[in-house]
Amino acid sequence: MLKSFTVFMLLSLTIVQIMALELTLPAHIYAAPGVESNVYFDNVVLTVNPANYVFDVDCTKGRNDQKRWSFIPTAQDVGEHDWHIKISDGKKIVAEGKTKLIVSPTDAGNGKSISILIVGDSLTNASLYPGQLHKLMQSPENPKLTMIGSHSGAGRPVEAGGVAHEGYGGWGWKTFLTHFDEKGKQDYRSKSKFITVKNGQPTLDFQAFLDRYNDGKAPDYITVMLGINDVFGAQDDNLQARIADILNEMDKLLAEFRRVAPDAIIGVALPTPAAASQDAFGSNYKCGQTRWQFKKNQHFLVAAMIKKLATSQDKKLSLIPTPLNLDCENNFPTANQPINNGNSNKTVRQNNGVHPAPAGYAQIGDTFYC
Repeated sequence: MLKSFTVFMLLSLTIVQIMALELTLPAHIYAAPGVESNVYFDNVVLTVNPANYVFDVDCTKGRNDQKRWSFIPTAQDVGEHDWHIKISDGKKIVAEGKTKLIVSPTDAGNGKSISILIVGDSLTNASLYPGQLHKLMQSPENPKLTMIGSHSGAGRPVEAGGVAHEGYGGWGWKTFLTHFDEKGKQDYRSKSKFITVKNGQPTLDFQAFLDRYNDGKAPDYITVMLGINDVFGAQDDNLQARIADILNEMDKLLAEFRRVAPDAIIGVALPTPAAASQDAFGSNYKCGQTRWQFKKNQHFLVAAMIKKLATSQDKKLSLIPTPLNLDCENNFPTANQPINNGNSNKTVRQNNGVHPAPAGYAQIGDTFYC
């Protein structure tokens, strides 16, 4: 028999811990009319095999499928709705959690002009989720959006009114704080654009970035999606120390953004989960990393980030619940490969561990938009 369990209810987090099963949910699920919002169950529970459990969602909106809860709102659904999940092992409830579903009106911000700076790693550099956000914002009922950034992906120049961001493959929170290579190869990745030289020393200076790329004006919105590279190589024995370092680096970058942009809405996107199959990790990393180790690393970093930001006194700082709405089984790249060396029949295997297919990037963009 299970004994008692503790439910931690935080401003930005609901965590239920029951023996080997751990569930994490952000305090809000965001949705908008006409855009699909999902909660993929494997992305919010730490278990080797989610098929061993029954996921029961109690909500007046959406549908409870085998592997997800899914919902496409209409204008009549605008407002807040309770969302409650119970997880059973077939005999008893082993975990449960609550959150709020918030459906925004289609014309939220209509008639306004807003600007946004999107910061991230290779998932941002691919420009697909920023592109999805840009596409969705073109509706005449939305505010007019200006994207701020030094490039539009892989160093490509920014076109007026087009996609722009600060996305760099392989970067983490610390990279934006420290990377400054004056002597190395001078390409778009050679230095953090948030660093400038003052008194002969590289110095973190977000205002200098804005002077160069936005006529000195602070953005209305800043989003940051980092952490995958920071935590990727961690192991169980050093994971908590690595997470502590990440949170410290996160604090420094967010503090600089807030110093220069006191009125900006800052959205911290939680690191996304990995492809559903170990095949993807075998394809990319041989024997260098397992999906399970990465899942643990990502899960505990997400939990720590939510807990950390829940105590923030910054009322204009919020979470973007990016892990919820990413289909890791069907929306990651695949390849048709021989079953084995002696059998030329083909099978489909996932072949990228952390970078989604275009459909997965579109889901991330949908989450940012909502």
